[in-house]
Amino acid sequence: MKRTLAQLAEMCGGTLTDVAAYGDVGIEGVFTDSRKPVPGSLFIPLVGERFDGHEFVQTCVEKGAAGTLWQKDHGTAPQGAVIIVEDTLVALQELASSYLKENKASIVGITGSNGKTTTKDIVDAVLSTTFKVHKTQGNFNNHIGMPLTVLSMEPDTEIVILEMGMSGRGEIEELSVIAQPDVAIITNIGESHLLQLGSRLEIARAKVEIAAGMKPGGLLIYNGDEPLINQVLAEAATKMPEGLQRYTFGLQTDNDDYPTGIMNAQSGVAFTTKQSGEVALTMPLLGTHNVVNCLAALAVARHFGVAAEQIVAGLSHLKLTGMRIEIINGVSGLTMLNDAYNASPTSMKAAVDVLEGLKGYRIKVAVLGDMLELGPQEHELHRGIGEYITPDKMNMVLAYGPLSASIAEGARQNMPAEAVHTFESKEELTRYLLENLHSRDVVLFKASRGMKLEDVVEALKIAPLQNRVD
Repeated sequence: MKRTLAQLAEMCGGTLTDVAAYGDVGIEGVFTDSRKPVPGSLFIPLVGERFDGHEFVQTCVEKGAAGTLWQKDHGTAPQGAVIIVEDTLVALQELASSYLKENKASIVGITGSNGKTTTKDIVDAVLSTTFKVHKTQGNFNNHIGMPLTVLSMEPDTEIVILEMGMSGRGEIEELSVIAQPDVAIITNIGESHLLQLGSRLEIARAKVEIAAGMKPGGLLIYNGDEPLINQVLAEAATKMPEGLQRYTFGLQTDNDDYPTGIMNAQSGVAFTTKQSGEVALTMPLLGTHNVVNCLAALAVARHFGVAAEQIVAGLSHLKLTGMRIEIINGVSGLTMLNDAYNASPTSMKAAVDVLEGLKGYRIKVAVLGDMLELGPQEHELHRGIGEYITPDKMNMVLAYGPLSASIAEGARQNMPAEAVHTFESKEELTRYLLENLHSRDVVLFKASRGMKLEDVVEALKIAPLQNRVD
C-alpha cells in the first residue's frame, strides 16, 4: 500500500496534526509489531490488556517509521508525523476497508470449523493461474490479522482471499463487514469452539455471519451436507445481502456439485465431480474431506471464469500451508502423515479415514493427541473418536495426553488390547515409536496445535528406527 499521510488520515477518519509539514509524506505500508519496525511505514500502536504500543512510538520513529497513529485518550501526542484517532484498532480496520474499496479487487472470504486454510490454498492455486491473487498468510485471520493482510496487498491485485476465524459470536460478522466479500465459503460446521459457544447450532450461527457483510448479489458457497447452515440461513435474525446467490457442495447428490468418483493414492487423490463431468482432477492431497474442500474452490474458480484446463493445472501444482497432512519420509524410510496443526472430532475422523485408505504398508499407526476447547463434552467426544477406530482402519492406536486417554478407552471396544497404548510424555511416545516401527510402516499424527506433536515428527525424521523386523 502506497499512500500519503494525508490520504491515510482521510481513509481512517483521523486527523493529521501538521498537514503542511507531513501531509505529502509517502507511506509504504503499516506495521503493529514494535519489535519489527518497517522503515517508511506507518506504525499502528494497538492497545491490549497487557501491552500498549504507544509506549514504543518514539522507538519506532527512531528506527525509520514514517509516521504513527495516536489514540486520543492517551494524552498529548508526540511531535512529528502523527495521525490522531479515536481508537487505533478501529482505525486499522477502517484503513483496510477503505483500501479494499479503492483497490477494486474482488474479495473471497472463507470460514468454517475445519478446512479453512486448505480451502484457501486450493482457491489460491486455481485462481492464480488466471489472476493476480493475494491471500491470508499464516494465522492472520482475526480482527487484527485480516486488516494487516489487506494492507499488505499489492495495488494491482485482482482477487484477495481472506480467511476469517473466530472464537465467539459477532467476530466473523465484524470481519465480513470490513471485507465486504463478493464470494464467501463456509467449509463446514464442526465442534471447534464448543467450549465458547455451547452447541453446533451456535457455531453455525457464528459461521453464517460471513453473509452479513457480503455485497448485494454476492455468492455464498456452503457445505450442503450440513443441515444447520440452511436452518440458520432461514432464521429471521440472520443478516444477508439483497439478492444473495447460494451454491452448495458436499458428498450428497442433492448438492450443486458433488464427487462422482474418487481414487486415493499415496501421492494424492484423483476425482471427478458432477460439474467437471468426465474431466479428471488430481491434487497432491489425501482424503475424501479434501475433495469436498476442493469442490468449494472449484465453484469459486468457475464463478470467476477460470478455464477448465487452468483449473486442472492449478490443482496439480497446489502448495499447502505447513502441517496439513504433510507426507514426510524419515531417514529410516518411515512414512509420516503430519496433521498436527489443529484437531476437532470432524477433522480427526477425516484423518482416520485418510489412514484407512492408504495401501501397501506393513502396519498403519495413528498417534492421536488431545482435541482442545471442546467444552463439557470433551471426554465423550474423545471417546467417540476411539469408538470410530476399527482394525480395518489401522493396526495400532497411540493416545497422547490426558484427554486422549478417552480415545484409548473408546478404541479398546473394537481394537485388541495390545494395539492400544497411552502416553503422558512425548519422550516416552517417541521412544516407543523408535523401538516398534519399521521402515515400511505409516504413522498418522493428529492433535490440537497446543499438543505440539510436531516435536515427535521432527524426532522421527532424523532418528534411525531400532526395530529390525523384516
